[in-house]
Amino acid sequence: MIQRQEEEAREGGERHATTRPLLAHARRLGRRRWRGLVWLQGAPEACHGAAVELWRAGGWHTPLWVAPEGPREVDEIHWLAPARARTRLGGEHDLLVIDAVSCGAGFDPDAVAALAGTLCAGGLLVLMTPDDWGARPDADYVRLAEHPWRPEALSSRYLARLARLLAGADEVIRWRAGQVPCLPRLAVREVRSGVTVADGDCLTADQAQAVARLGRLRRRRPLVITADRGRGKSAALGIACARWLAAGEGEVLVTAPRPAAVDSLFERLAALCPHGERRGGAFVTDRGAVRFVAPDALAELARQGELGGAGRLLLVDEAAAIPAGLLGEWLEAFPRIAFATTVHGYEGSGRGFALRFRERLARTTPEWRGLHLAEPIRWASDDPLEPLVHRLLMLDAEPPEPAARADGRPEWLSRDELAVDEPRLRALFGLLVQAHYRTTPSDLRLLLDGPGLAVGALMADDAPLGVVLTADEGGFAAELAERVARGERRPRGHLMAQSLAAHAGSREALTGRLRRVVRIAVAPQRRREGLGQALIEAELERARDDGRDLLGASFGAEPGLIAFWQREGFRAVRLGLSRETATGEHALMVARATSAGGEALIDSLAVRFQRALPGLLAFELRDLAPEVVAALLAEGDGPALTDDDRQDAEDVAAGHREPALARPALQALVRHALARGVPPEDADLALLVAWGFQGLAGEALARRLGVPGRRQTTARLRQAVAGILRAITVSHVAIAKGAGDRS
Repeated sequence: MIQRQEEEAREGGERHATTRPLLAHARRLGRRRWRGLVWLQGAPEACHGAAVELWRAGGWHTPLWVAPEGPREVDEIHWLAPARARTRLGGEHDLLVIDAVSCGAGFDPDAVAALAGTLCAGGLLVLMTPDDWGARPDADYVRLAEHPWRPEALSSRYLARLARLLAGADEVIRWRAGQVPCLPRLAVREVRSGVTVADGDCLTADQAQAVARLGRLRRRRPLVITADRGRGKSAALGIACARWLAAGEGEVLVTAPRPAAVDSLFERLAALCPHGERRGGAFVTDRGAVRFVAPDALAELARQGELGGAGRLLLVDEAAAIPAGLLGEWLEAFPRIAFATTVHGYEGSGRGFALRFRERLARTTPEWRGLHLAEPIRWASDDPLEPLVHRLLMLDAEPPEPAARADGRPEWLSRDELAVDEPRLRALFGLLVQAHYRTTPSDLRLLLDGPGLAVGALMADDAPLGVVLTADEGGFAAELAERVARGERRPRGHLMAQSLAAHAGSREALTGRLRRVVRIAVAPQRRREGLGQALIEAELERARDDGRDLLGASFGAEPGLIAFWQREGFRAVRLGLSRETATGEHALMVARATSAGGEALIDSLAVRFQRALPGLLAFELRDLAPEVVAALLAEGDGPALTDDDRQDAEDVAAGHREPALARPALQALVRHALARGVPPEDADLALLVAWGFQGLAGEALARRLGVPGRRQTTARLRQAVAGILRAITVSHVAIAKGAGDRS
């Protein structure tokens, strides 16, 4: 008995010998308002025991254990599955335990990126991994394992890179389970005096400035607020909302990619308005309300004229995760508007947002103003954890300045070499981050370890001018293809092939060999120089050499993007029936043949699409932008106008016939005009598309035209018909003249 007590006492002393230095180090970090990363390595059981001991010994106030299953030693309220990481945005934790070592557990880049920003000063992020981390894929790689790949057969370049960076980082606390932690020496720090914040509701001078600027928001003078994670931008929006309600503002509208993105806003609002009440997506007081509206619903209501207009106020949080086209619509609809976005983070690229949207702002509202929040709320500005997490997950990746005027040479890069070439990897990923609003930390893992993925680039002076990612799809057995088309099976991955089978009924899309452009990006300074075209042409040649049948792509249906792919000879083969919540756009798939078999397949898919399009426009796609509709109709047959069609159109233009009674002739006029080269964005053409194919009429048509009633809308329709008749006459003369010159 005595011997057992002595053994237990000795074991307890050994455990305290490992946790006591960590706790002392955490206190030292807290005095500096810093945070630390603890890399705990070992066997699953040993790591688990060590982390539990730290959990129990620290007296933590808000710890969180992140793992697929909660450990029995941890109360359920303090456990979180990685997939639910975003539900904790805006919260605070003083200990984060990330389980990437247990059976069934893996490293989720998006979860780590989201939760790292919730760790407050003096807090520790404990990352548990195997001793040989990076030698093989972990359990989270099941999300990458597309049919027919198995997770264990994938590469693990991404994990090996993380292990290499952690091993070389001086600020990391290294802890072998069962041993005494190796603590880093804290750098000498300059003593800084505190800054007094004049606004009692704000925690930093930056936040106070943001609130003040929001309070002075004026018509047609948008405010753009940018910040890194943890700077209190969402809370600043909440403080401003509270003051607007107190001043008598009846309603403030708020939108973001997801409701969870504005939780901090509503929490701060509730703290400042104790007599108010949260009711679902709205916060209501006796003076007014702050209401969340999802981007797709907001866009639709604004187009219908039910939101927006004189005096209306809109706040857009995480604007980088919303397409610039949609932001532009709101810029037109709401006279008072503010955009806030994270510059570096999992939610989207604030840098890319600024580059894409600045031109629109300057053109539409030249008196817009920008404000950047630099001072962190939960930790000091020289905190070592933030730059370490940025480096590990490449949250701050930005491309280098591209070579001027150089054309670049196409290269297909070895991912083995790319994984150990940090500068080149950062440059390529930075291009993707700037160009795409939905780039997430897990996309870097996809780039390095996604099966069937290839990385191409245009290189000049060892710097990328452009980058393209492609993925191989299809090649299914006929029996499996049939079951997928009937909805009986849904193998992982193969986005385009499965979509064409399930929604367009094409079994050949699954049995054929497709290649999909996953991402394509060109350096912002070198756009509109044909570099994107060069990348696609190189990919077309590679697809032919590799025996692929089709090269395709999927993207948000937007006129500029559609025009790019059409110029490259791609044809529309599928269009999503509903808008994506996060993007507010319909997903469009396009493809081009790269083999003889592909020619037959693309013809079949395109014919099916064009045959279905008019019926969809009259019902499911009535809200699609007319400019997009016109671009898609332009790919169909544009038959010559019959004499009867032309006469009917001329009678409408001259006021002799009711437009509705000549609808078939006017539909034929639209198709003929598109075939004759009238651009899809032509205002007269867009009006006739919305009226003739999508059934826009009555009050909705009057609102679109900004006229009071039916008589004025009919007059405008007649003018549009007359304008198109003139346009095709000019086009006909130009074509005839060109033919005569050539003869």
